[in-house]
Amino acid sequence: MTDAPAAIRQNLFGLDRAGLEAFAVQAGEPAFRAKQLMTWLYRKQVTNFADMTDISKVFRARLPEIAQVRLPTLEAEQTSADGTRKWVLRLDAGGDGPASKVGGAIETVYIPEANRGTLCISSQVGCALDCAFCSTAQQGLQRNLTAAEIVSQVWFAQRTLGDARISNVVFMGMGEPLANYAEVVTAIRVLQDDLGFGLSKRRVTVSTSGLVPFMDRLASDVDIALAVSLHAPTDPLRDELVPINRKYPIAELMAACDRYVQRDRKMHVTYEYVMLDGVNDGIEQARALARLLKNRPAKVNLIPFNPFPDTRFARSPADRIKRFSDVLRAQGVLTTTRRTRGDDIDAACGQLVGRVANRQRNRLSNIPVQVAP
Repeated sequence: MTDAPAAIRQNLFGLDRAGLEAFAVQAGEPAFRAKQLMTWLYRKQVTNFADMTDISKVFRARLPEIAQVRLPTLEAEQTSADGTRKWVLRLDAGGDGPASKVGGAIETVYIPEANRGTLCISSQVGCALDCAFCSTAQQGLQRNLTAAEIVSQVWFAQRTLGDARISNVVFMGMGEPLANYAEVVTAIRVLQDDLGFGLSKRRVTVSTSGLVPFMDRLASDVDIALAVSLHAPTDPLRDELVPINRKYPIAELMAACDRYVQRDRKMHVTYEYVMLDGVNDGIEQARALARLLKNRPAKVNLIPFNPFPDTRFARSPADRIKRFSDVLRAQGVLTTTRRTRGDDIDAACGQLVGRVANRQRNRLSNIPVQVAP
């Protein structure tokens, strides 16, 4: 029997347990095949169907005709002086659905620490939200990733790292996760499944710029940590820095955050705040932020700005970041200052696909464009 074309074979990385059960039943197999497939794929990291020895020979022989496991191709790898590792992964055009027809490249970053290893993954090729201080946003949006492409980043990293442990996964790479909601939620279910990557609710974090309707849906669909890219305590400034604020202003955003934590009294929201010299780092802005977060279960993560080509912003001096932090702490707001990691390889917050995409854009600008009649 001839194999079906790759584009119509189901990429198993794109299915959570319920999806795998439906796949098995549709193939005429018992639903428990889903548990077997997940164990082989994620626990044992086996992608060759012939090696999945506890699955019946008949089904093993049939799997290559109806299913596949597609992995990204490593295009480049860099290791920072601080041990941070960045992979540029080329996505295969013609993959498991219409979204993957255009391929593209994404970046995935692993940050090792003494007591944990954090993997920062992407949810889109580029980003459409146009945050002023983010290199990824300057590239625009090429497309959403499929759930399979999101999951494959974690699988690839774990296979590449070997014994190094991935204890935390954060959706803080390229893209706005909630703008790719369905695929991100499916991927999260695989990450948290005991037969998937087995990550607990506090070990998976989604960072959003503030897509309020999807924040409410997220709270009911999965149980994970939430981070919000705030970056300004007032609407006029946030309108400039984070344009989605013009649609969902701070009052609506904070109300959504309050609703998100209602289901768990131990939960808090992490508010990310990039420190921009002379823009959002003043004492009065710190006081305004403290007032905004007062009596809310909140943690503020101050992020020193990471420069990228042609940016108009500069990093706040260390003493100004400290003064800002001191004001928040004096008002009882839990505050940390993120240690910059991987900036020597453009792997730090806000830098992903800066130089790589800039070089690609320069090349593309030299290609003649055909205009349809």
